[in-house]
Amino acid sequence: MLDEGEATATVSRSRVVALGKSIDDRLIGLHSLVEKLQVGLIVGGHLLVEGSPGLAKTRAVKLLAEGLDTDFARIQCTPDLMPSDLTGTSIFRPDTTQFEFVEGPVFHGLVLVDEINRAPPKVQSALLEAMGEGQVTVAGKTYPLPDLFMVVATQNPIEQEGTFPLPEAQLDRFMLHVVVTPPSPEDERAILDLVEQETITDPSLSQDTLSIEGVMEARQAAAKVHVSPALKDYIVRLVTATRGGDLAPDLAALIEHPVSPRGSLALASGARALAWLRGRDYATPEDVRDLAADALAHRLILNWRATADGETPRGVIGRLLEQVEAL
Repeated sequence: MLDEGEATATVSRSRVVALGKSIDDRLIGLHSLVEKLQVGLIVGGHLLVEGSPGLAKTRAVKLLAEGLDTDFARIQCTPDLMPSDLTGTSIFRPDTTQFEFVEGPVFHGLVLVDEINRAPPKVQSALLEAMGEGQVTVAGKTYPLPDLFMVVATQNPIEQEGTFPLPEAQLDRFMLHVVVTPPSPEDERAILDLVEQETITDPSLSQDTLSIEGVMEARQAAAKVHVSPALKDYIVRLVTATRGGDLAPDLAALIEHPVSPRGSLALASGARALAWLRGRDYATPEDVRDLAADALAHRLILNWRATADGETPRGVIGRLLEQVEAL
């Protein structure tokens, strides 16, 4: 018989899984993205979702917001966006002759930052503090953000004009960088049927929304998932192999800036969340491998020679997984 803690964890898992299934039912061919969104929600990490226009990136985040009992805000980035458009600003109230702070959209529980690479550097810096510290500073005063605070940013890789590439410090604040690819012909055919069906029936999510308390319970339960010493060693070996040594010297020679310890933390916490989602109380090397590219690739920078030879960070991580084996 389950004790109270185990029963709570089971209920939390079933609710999170049900949320993912409901989102999956309204998306075609994006199960991996939905799973990564669940991982980010459970861990409390932020996601950067990259893909060409029309691949349902924004739709996926909106569906997640529909299934959560929290405030949702969407910020459409443009080159003339100001930091106060995110954080809020102090306005003067003539009736009280005092300044009053009016919160911006970043004070919502789930924040979608659409086309983040169109935001100018000042806006990206303001977002960096919010993501890294869970707070914003306006006019010298600091304001805390909600306990459930998650940023999902989208990025369009084909636009170059009027864009501002994210600096490495900003990229490192994202727990996962998920790349969305175009659907297969079979999936695209299913998309046509799905959209046609939604024009006829009510497309709203069928299950009850997941409360903030439910999310916090899920986080507590996932944090208790066992990561064995051998698996921790595997994670460390993967990350430190990007810095040189004997594990993968040929790959380390391609890297200008290796993965930071934040990559190890993201991979370990993500593996816990993924294992918990999959119904286990222990993480496995498969959980680590399933998240490695999304957790590590955006944290390393290749040198100019590797870039000239057509190497990519994700390709290097893929080869790294082949060379560094779990103990």
